[in-house]
Amino acid sequence: MDYGDSVQKVLLRKIGKAEQDLMQLKLDYCRFVFGLTHRARVSANGLVWLVRSVDVESMTYTEDGEFTKPIITGTAEGDEASRETVTLGTDWELETSK
Repeated sequence: MDYGDSVQKVLLRKIGKAEQDLMQLKLDYCRFVFGLTHRARVSANGLVWLVRSVDVESMTYTEDGEFTKPIITGTAEGDEASRETVTLGTDWELETSK
């Protein structure tokens, strides 16, 4: 293995680690800024939903340096039978009361 291959492997490992760290930081941002946790309740499209996944890749920077809301998917609250997952987009609000 020559020096170039060795440097490439080290850099690829560092890039992979940085990408993992960035994803975790974005998940932390969602948790602390937007209040999104696993099984959080949000309202969208006139219904209450349980969050199933958060797409942190969909978050972009705003002009004031913050992140936009992520695209989320969820299942309708109380829909125990089908558990159909629906993409809710970014037009959702965190439910604070049950």
